Amino acid sequence: MPDKPLDVIGLGRSSVDLYGEQIGGRLEDMASFAKYIGGSPTNTAIGAARLGLSAAIITRVGDEHMGRFILETLRREGVDTSHVKTDPDRLSALVVLGIRDREIFPLIFYRTDCADMAIDAADIDPAFVASSKALLLSGTHFSTTQVDRASRTAMRYAREAGTKIVLDIDYRPVLWGLTGLGEGEDRFVASDTVSTHLQSIVADCDLVVGTEEELHIAGRSTDTITALRNIRALSRAQIVVKRGPMGCSVFPDAIPDSLDDGIVGRGFPIEVYNILGAGDAFMSGFLRGWLRGESLETCSTYANACGAFAVSRHGCAPAIPSWDELIYFCEKGSPHFRLREDARINHIHWATTRRPGPDNIRALAFDHRSQLEDLATQSQVPFEKIAEFKKLVWSAASRVAAGRPDAGIIVDGRYGQDVLFAATGGDTWIARPVERPGSMPLRFDAGADIGLTLREWPVEQVAKCLVFFHPDDPANLQREQIAKLRQLQSACIATNRELLVEIVIPPGRPVNDNTTATILQTMYEAAITPDWWKLQPPPDEAAWRKISATIAHNDKYCRGVLLLGLDASEQDLRRSFALARRHPICRGFAIGRSIFAGPAKDWLAGEIDDAAAISRIADNYSRIIALWDA
Repeated sequence: MPDKPLDVIGLGRSSVDLYGEQIGGRLEDMASFAKYIGGSPTNTAIGAARLGLSAAIITRVGDEHMGRFILETLRREGVDTSHVKTDPDRLSALVVLGIRDREIFPLIFYRTDCADMAIDAADIDPAFVASSKALLLSGTHFSTTQVDRASRTAMRYAREAGTKIVLDIDYRPVLWGLTGLGEGEDRFVASDTVSTHLQSIVADCDLVVGTEEELHIAGRSTDTITALRNIRALSRAQIVVKRGPMGCSVFPDAIPDSLDDGIVGRGFPIEVYNILGAGDAFMSGFLRGWLRGESLETCSTYANACGAFAVSRHGCAPAIPSWDELIYFCEKGSPHFRLREDARINHIHWATTRRPGPDNIRALAFDHRSQLEDLATQSQVPFEKIAEFKKLVWSAASRVAAGRPDAGIIVDGRYGQDVLFAATGGDTWIARPVERPGSMPLRFDAGADIGLTLREWPVEQVAKCLVFFHPDDPANLQREQIAKLRQLQSACIATNRELLVEIVIPPGRPVNDNTTATILQTMYEAAITPDWWKLQPPPDEAAWRKISATIAHNDKYCRGVLLLGLDASEQDLRRSFALARRHPICRGFAIGRSIFAGPAKDWLAGEIDDAAAISRIADNYSRIIALWDA
């Protein structure tokens, strides 16, 4: 492939998928929906980026919330959006879809005059097309005069620049006006008009990919071999036949008498849960090999593995694997027929596709509830004053955090809900507690069903859970607490949010160089793999080395450790920070009472006003950050 900065540019559909969450029901009966990014070339661009390719997309989105969601998701996934146009006159496309059973996947396309179907030839920059090794086209984006003209313009620029042209036939009869609007799941309707249209395209393509049904429409025959030969008569492209659980067949040259006489890539024996998006995942895997000069056999293996991941999960783009995940699966496979139940693979998937976050965190923790309730009781003021005080803490934190990408807060929903409303959607890292204060064994503050609780939270809010734990705890207590953490971790995975586990050793229990590392190892052996650990400052260098080694051995994807303060003095914090900074696994701190306890006591007692409280908290927070930075 030529030496160009981009590997692939996708052109065409970009939408929001609203996926029914009740599996096995009619769309009419869906009670809730999950929101994902969608659209064939958009899904493939995301998949390609996850697999290490440099990917871009040319499309349009609406100047509204869904359009911004598409843009933000693409950017988080590492897809170049420099040529995504925001259309002020049209809404982003929507698709409502569901999983009825293993054969029926109802879809409703909301695409009347939508943004991505308004792509114009003037939107295509020849220099941008020339900067990519490949241009990925979708058959759907030849279905109207305007998008046909835009797609053919892009093809012309690609030919002139030596950019390979890839066609995903992506046949949806409803989008060609061949079925009723409620028949979006229909995959094949014969049409001479569509066949003629597609045959005018394939001659200029270097790679053509489709299911047997899609090749039937492109090849104007319901006999697959005949259809392939009809395409071959028009095009020298490499042709890939997607064959579902049987894998795929690739035909670089003449078409033989049987699909099995091509280059056959075998499928993977896993449960088919959801076929929607499998073709987009397949394409991303094939392109990962094809654009890196791998053999067609290797391209097929990557493609079939990516397709296997997609059919085993909910959603389209979210189901596509990362490169780490793909290589792990290709090398080690999985003992699970239901691939989505493989905990190790699921952890790799989550850890390598989660939302980007700060590498380092300087968090002001004021999720304290019982401690502030005690202070309010001592000052004989109602607990409602605690919520007022937390807004003052947020004012101080946001003053210090301005312009700092490493700023963070930990705040609760009981007294800090107004703070959560104000902070969410901004630049500040946010964690939120789930534990009932002081509980041992661990209990959740909002009730037993933590999954329902987390479903109400914005996805950017990290679930933080404090658990009192010691290696010498009775076995039954350890089992009960670990079971609770497993329940929480499952709920976090189901709601696409990060998990921070805070370990506090109960007062009076013995602590040595092995204590914290032993606790972490116990957690890891129980398959507890949080994104973050929040730990008490280890006593010495040896303890830090053991903590670092334990995390590195068990979870190379762990974001890191944050130090907690436990109302330590600044002198003690200085010593702890100096020791921690020698160990890269420590990514910062989450300190609370060392910063706000004094001002809280004085403010609740009526001895200082709001401005003084904010000023003192901001000064304390700034000094703690300075201690770390020093």
